[in-house]
Formats: sequence, structure tokens, C-alpha cells
Amino acid sequence: QQGGVEIIKRFTMNRGDYFIGVDYLIDNQSNENWSAAFYAQIKRDDYVPASTGGMGMKPFVGAAITTPDDRYQRFDFGDLDDDSFSQSVDTGWAAMLQEYFLGAWIPDSSLALEYNLRRSAANGYYYVGFTQAPMVIQPGAQESLSAGFYVGPKDQYRLREISEHLDLTVDYGWIWWAAQPIYAVLYFLHEGEIKSFGIDAQVFSGFTNWGICIILLTLIVKLLFFKLSEASYKSMARMRKIQPKMAALKERYGDDKQQFSQEMMRMYQKEKINPLGGCLPMLVQMPVFIALYWVLKESVELRHEPFFGWIVDLSAKDPWFILPIIMGVSMWFQMRLNPAPPDPTQAKVMQMMPFMFTFMFMWFPAGLVLYWVSNNILSIAQQWVITQSIEKADTSEA
Repeated sequence: QQGGVEIIKRFTMNRGDYFIGVDYLIDNQSNENWSAAFYAQIKRDDYVPASTGGMGMKPFVGAAITTPDDRYQRFDFGDLDDDSFSQSVDTGWAAMLQEYFLGAWIPDSSLALEYNLRRSAANGYYYVGFTQAPMVIQPGAQESLSAGFYVGPKDQYRLREISEHLDLTVDYGWIWWAAQPIYAVLYFLHEGEIKSFGIDAQVFSGFTNWGICIILLTLIVKLLFFKLSEASYKSMARMRKIQPKMAALKERYGDDKQQFSQEMMRMYQKEKINPLGGCLPMLVQMPVFIALYWVLKESVELRHEPFFGWIVDLSAKDPWFILPIIMGVSMWFQMRLNPAPPDPTQAKVMQMMPFMFTFMFMWFPAGLVLYWVSNNILSIAQQWVITQSIEKADTSEA
């Protein structure tokens, strides 16, 4: 009660949802106009949760807002240490983000607002919030001021329903153009539901294990790039076939590297071999690999999700390093199917690569290593079949 004005503050919560409605119900029983503005903020310290995984890339932790000029504008704690920020907009939202979770205020879109982001010198806390345009309530009138507060996991499809561009807080970084389709495919495989491209349809019951979904995603990616991989593996199979001729050239020209290179290129042209063809499958896989990393680090659905046996969390590293070792072994077998580089130094580097990759992959999320293991196994099968078919064709011709 404020004199002749009665104010009721009401919180509305629904079971199974992380969205809270906040309403001020105002009954002006006085003889004068009464004015108020909705104000809300989120306060946070500078603690950044530890993030497991390799590649030196960590999910964003800090504040974010949406403006007409920037649908998703981020402010890390360093930005707010340097300077505060304020801007007036017609509508928007203000949030604090960390890996997998966020808190976000979503004000009434009918009233303009002013953002205020700052660091308090007094207590060292960081603030992100807004103040809406004042509402004037006539004597004897009843009005309400409303906003919503979401606090929970980064469920991008739910966030999309709550406010425009709020789903962008599921931050896939610069690789979003590949990560978003990968997430949509994984979600479809797990839930059996399409929720992208303006479609919302249940297709089948889905697979309950996210690890199985990652393996199926690998198969889908492999099928999409099947022709490219096939051309590459055919080129490598032909290259393997001419290894005796390469050895003869090397012996013939000895230390004359320039002449050896010229003769080698002539042989490649004659045999229709692309010497860089072996790199193409790996280069094509890299955007998918990096995008899947971000999906694992930003999509809360995969947090603490087990695969089988010792893999209890696909978003964290393999606790026993078994998957990275399997990956290294599969990579070694795959390289055995490829021809050795003519340069001895390059050959030694290639021999060391399975060991280097095994060590590097030990710190990656288990789901990412599972993808690479599945890709290696499928590649070995495809490459072996192509090599065998070319060798049989050569035998029949002879």
C-alpha cells in the first residue's frame, strides 16, 4: 500500500517450465495520478565455471542484449570493467550467460526501455538490466506492469518461443552456420521431431541415446560427401598403385629434385591423380568437427548424457581415454591404406600423426571423439572397397 495506491506483486510459475511471469497489479484509489516504471536487473560476480574440452575455445560467459542494430550483442566482464553501457530501444531482452545456462529478463514489448550494463565499483558485481518508460495511472484506474524472467538451461526452441532472437544466446560462435544444422539433425534423431525452417512436426519416436545420434550424424555427413570422398580415395588408390614407378623415378634422378618433381607431375597427369586429393576428406570434415564441438559445449541436451559403459558424459572427456586410443588405432589403419609420401621427412611426420592426434583428442569431449572414430571406421571401409575394386580391375585388364 502506498497511500491510496494498492500494489500487488505476483509471480506466475508453471510446472516443467523455467519461465516466470512477474506482474505488478496497481489499483490507484487516490485522487492523484500515480506513475511508475518497471525496473529489473541481474547481478553476478566474475566467477567463470571451468569448461572441459580441447581446442582452446570456451563458451561465452557474460552479459548479452538485443538491439535493432545487433540481434545478439555480447559484453564480457572485461568490457564492463572498461566502461558501462546504456541504450534506449523500443523492445528487447537482457541476459547473463554461461555454459549451458542463462538468466534473462524479457520486458513487456509495448513499452520502450533503456538498457543499463555496468560494474559496481562498490562491490565488484556486474549488472545487466533495463528501465521501461513510465506508466501513468489515472485516479480510480487499475493497470498492470509486466515482464518475464527465464532462468534455466539454454533450450533454444523454448527460448525462441519466449522472445525474438533470445535463442541466439545458444552461442555457437563464428561456426554457427554449420553448428545450427548439426544441432537440428541431432535433435531430430533424438526427438524424432523437426523444429526448424518454420516446421514443427513429429516424425518418429527418436533414439534415446545421444551417442547413437552422433554415430547416425556421422553416417549422414559421410553420405553427403560420399562422391567427394570416393574421388579422393580413388586418387589415393591409383597413387598407391604407382609406388613402384615412383621409386624407380627417385632412383633414376637421384639428387636432381627439380627433374624428379617434373617427372612426378607428368606421371600424376598421365595416371589422372590429384596429389592433394587425400587431404580433401579431412578438410571437408573440419567445419563439421569444429561445429560439433560447439554443439557439445552449448547444447544443454547433451550435458551429462551417457553413451555406453564408461562414457557417462558425452560433453566431457573420456575418463579412461579409451575412445582416443581407438581413434588413434583407426587413424593408423586408415593411413596404412594410403601411399607413403615420396619425401622421407613427410613420411615420418605422417607416421607420427596418429600418436599426436591421440594425445590431442584425449582432452576433447567424448562425443566429439566418438564422431571422429565413427568417421574413421566408415572411411576405412569405403577406402578398402575402392582400393580392392581398382586392384581387381587392374588384374582383369592384365
